[in-house]
Amino acid sequence: MPRPTLEVADIFRRHGAEYRQLSASLSPQQRRVMRAIELCRTAALGGHRDQCDRCGHERHSYNSCRNRHCPKCQSLTKAKWLEARQAELLPVEYFHVVFTVPEAVAPVALQNKRVVYNILFKAASETLLTIAADPKHLGARIGFLAVLHTWGQNLLHHPHLHCVVPGGGVSPHGRRWVPCRPGFFLPVRVLSQMFRGKFLDYLKQAFDQGKLQLHGKLAPLTDSRSFHDLLKSAHKTNWVVYSKPPFGGPAQVLDYLGRYTHRVAISNHRLVRLEEGKVTFRWKDYTHGNRLRLMTLDAPEFIRRFLLHVLPSQFMRLRHYGLLSNRDRDQKLAQCRELLHDSARLGAQPLQSPDWKSRYEALTGQSIDTCPSCHLGRMVCVEVLTPSVRRPAPQRIDSS
Repeated sequence: MPRPTLEVADIFRRHGAEYRQLSASLSPQQRRVMRAIELCRTAALGGHRDQCDRCGHERHSYNSCRNRHCPKCQSLTKAKWLEARQAELLPVEYFHVVFTVPEAVAPVALQNKRVVYNILFKAASETLLTIAADPKHLGARIGFLAVLHTWGQNLLHHPHLHCVVPGGGVSPHGRRWVPCRPGFFLPVRVLSQMFRGKFLDYLKQAFDQGKLQLHGKLAPLTDSRSFHDLLKSAHKTNWVVYSKPPFGGPAQVLDYLGRYTHRVAISNHRLVRLEEGKVTFRWKDYTHGNRLRLMTLDAPEFIRRFLLHVLPSQFMRLRHYGLLSNRDRDQKLAQCRELLHDSARLGAQPLQSPDWKSRYEALTGQSIDTCPSCHLGRMVCVEVLTPSVRRPAPQRIDSS
């Protein structure tokens, strides 16, 4: 894919100062993200000067900010994470289940990200594990991966959880693999009803325990009667839980994971132009048959929407549950493979390349060392470029 001509960093550099003056509600976390993206891969962070040992071509490479919200800092992290996942895939159908928070509750989540996003993970994971264990449905212990997305294609706040689930699980006594029916995982109506009940119960507990901060337009909800009215209203609506058709195989699962697990609110490749203080970008209109459209926003509004999706510090947006939970994962997977008679992959380990450059080439197909000019020589570091500012502290990367 060709290098994009416009980047989120360009918008921040040109209009970030203006936005900082206009917005009095910027959190320290949002300010750090803005600064990190503005400095990413610039001379301010230092780097090195390379020279081709054959034709003499020179190239300056600048250090990255390594912030998880930066569109330019995810490729190697994503590739390394996917490499580790290859050895964990089971020879079964995989399903994609999505849990969505309704519009009535989303503003509460926006003002209480850490509390409500954790509730979303807890309610969705307990729902999947409980219904799968029910003998009326699957009657097995399952495992799955869940990743939080907080945006829609228009960059507005739309919190939802993507879950990738192997189609089956281990029987209660642990002596056989219980498969799903072909093409069917669990009934979404049952999932939706339980998810709604669990989410609202946990949200009520958080309110009763004083864990929710409600201000601005939500200030009236500090009254317990008003908040409980909100919960009653939310309980009367249908909560969107849907299961997509199963993936075709492990290769499709990895392709999906690569597109979803380390995604940020908007990629640089979706940006079209920045002119006269307005940003134009591509988006899919899901309400009209996934039509590809263009949206134009004032630069401050684009920045505001982008920053809606900055996560709390050290918040884990990618989590594993059940048979795939971090604790004893290798032993649980070995048990699954034995029950599935998948002897070819028993004990499989991800390949480890000797250094990060070789690793990057193996995972992305792009060589960092090959000269981009003559394509014959090797780029050799001839000078280390000292940073002029301190690198912004990187956020904790999801390593689960």
